[in-house]
Amino acid sequence: MNKKINFFQSIHFKITLAFVSLLLITLEIIGAYFIKRLEQQNIESFESSIQVAPYVDSQLAKELLRTSETTANKNIKNIITSDINNSSITELQVIDSKGIIRGASNINDQGNIGHRTTNAQIKQVIFNGRKQTRISYDNNQGSYYVSVLPLVNPNSDNNTTVGVMYIRASMESVYQNINKITVIFLTASIVAGVLGIIIAIFIARAITKPIDDMKKQAIRMARGDYSGQVRIYGHDELGQLAVAVNNLSVRVEEAQEASEAERRRLDSVLGNMTDGVIATDRRGNIIILNDMAEEFLDLSSKEAIGQSILTILHLENEYSFRELLEDDQRSIMLDFSDHSDHDLILHTTFSLIQRETGFISGLVCVLHDVTEQQKVDQERREFVSNVSHELRTPLTSLRSYIEALNDGAWQNPEVAPGFLKVTQEETERMIRMVTDLLSLSRMDQGTAQMDLEFVNMNEFFNYILNRFDMMLRNEKTDKTLTMKPDENKRYVINREFTEQDLWVEIDTDKITQVLDNIMNNAIKYSPDGGTITCRLIEMHNNVIISISDQGLGIPRKDLNKVFDRFYRVDKARSRKQGGTGLGLAISKEVVEAHHGRVWADSVEGKGSTFYISLPYHKYKESDDEWA
Repeated sequence: MNKKINFFQSIHFKITLAFVSLLLITLEIIGAYFIKRLEQQNIESFESSIQVAPYVDSQLAKELLRTSETTANKNIKNIITSDINNSSITELQVIDSKGIIRGASNINDQGNIGHRTTNAQIKQVIFNGRKQTRISYDNNQGSYYVSVLPLVNPNSDNNTTVGVMYIRASMESVYQNINKITVIFLTASIVAGVLGIIIAIFIARAITKPIDDMKKQAIRMARGDYSGQVRIYGHDELGQLAVAVNNLSVRVEEAQEASEAERRRLDSVLGNMTDGVIATDRRGNIIILNDMAEEFLDLSSKEAIGQSILTILHLENEYSFRELLEDDQRSIMLDFSDHSDHDLILHTTFSLIQRETGFISGLVCVLHDVTEQQKVDQERREFVSNVSHELRTPLTSLRSYIEALNDGAWQNPEVAPGFLKVTQEETERMIRMVTDLLSLSRMDQGTAQMDLEFVNMNEFFNYILNRFDMMLRNEKTDKTLTMKPDENKRYVINREFTEQDLWVEIDTDKITQVLDNIMNNAIKYSPDGGTITCRLIEMHNNVIISISDQGLGIPRKDLNKVFDRFYRVDKARSRKQGGTGLGLAISKEVVEAHHGRVWADSVEGKGSTFYISLPYHKYKESDDEWA
């Protein structure tokens, strides 16, 4: 957020204030020195102007040595009034060595002549014989200058003081001149200060304008706008700084574009990955979650970000975050089937996010869906187990009967034929099982050949059903059937066909095998004397074949598993009737190879219905390409 700066807090104001303050301080120092020196010079000039000529001092000293006091006082008065004529001197007194006033220039002081002076400064000069001066101020007279000069005996070599001359002079003219000069200086200082402020403002503006431009550019850069450039006002340090800011803006824009492109690529990679990816900070809290991870965990990014990865993956009771950090490339298999509405098994791999300095800033967790792989592995294990079991049963039976025959049963005409018949049936059962397994293997590998042709399904389905009717009338099994139904069971086949001819492109041998499997199951599980209803209709560009029986039905929990390999609802009964457990699995593979679908519906105690749906496109004989 760009907060507006108060003028008095701005660098513009600070530079102006510093410049003006420096100017005023300089002027004041110079002015104070100048006024002081001017005052000293004026005082020295004033002192020089009020000095009494040396001959006057000598005459006054001689008069003080005169024996006739009256004559001496008269002569002193003449000297003061005639020889000392200085308008600046307001008062002049001559005092002898005894402190008695002998002469005075001021008319008002004439009454003090002959009296002893009370002035302490005069007494001190009489005592020590040294000149004293001072400047004093009087409310009535203003500033005045006082000088007390010793008068020395001119006839003596030892400078004997015979008296003093007291001079008092007004200094108003001196200080008036000094005040006038001071006023002139102050006026000049004010004018200089105003000009200095104006100049300082322009100088500060010249300095702060580039800085302000660079600040605005920095704010634009912070907002992601790198289009602007800082104006270069000169080739000084600020100009070089402006050039550096412009170069920085270009470099940052390039780096930002590269970073943004890299981020988009990373988002694209993460978004299109088939694996889930979770990234955490160094505390184990989630900071990145891609779409596939959201789908796996059934969580949105808003819900997951900020939470602990241990909580999201339900690992808080098994691992600590430190354990995951200490064991890089740790792999864990997680079963989320209990936490979702479908089977979900995830293979998780944890990797450290580590800087070049070795500092660990977090973890990356990759979630790989191995549900199908686990399911396939489980099915493979079950398949191998079932194949082993299914083959072991007839082989065990074969070995038992062959061992019995080898032990001499072949010589018994009553037992040997039965043993040989069982051996033959078990051998045929294993051959059928191996044949079915080879068929499934070819379909799984996509190597099964399809011999497609357009067939009238009405006639084709009738032909299949007629074979079962013929078998029932002849009381023997049709050798062309892929499976042999119960020869002693009685049943009725009821047909419900559409009158419309339905031409479908199929592999007749493989569809025959499918229909034989389902019809054999319907006969096998129907009660004696039951009715098997076969329907053929066209619906939504599909041919629907259904075969219904009146058997025991299939439990609902087993309904979705009847097309699995080796799956039997009633295992004991199925093996007794000679089934391999692969018929419906083969049927499903064949129908799906025709781009169709097969499914079952059943009610326990009332029977089952198997449906086959094959794609159908209307075909007329006139459409024959040979026409």
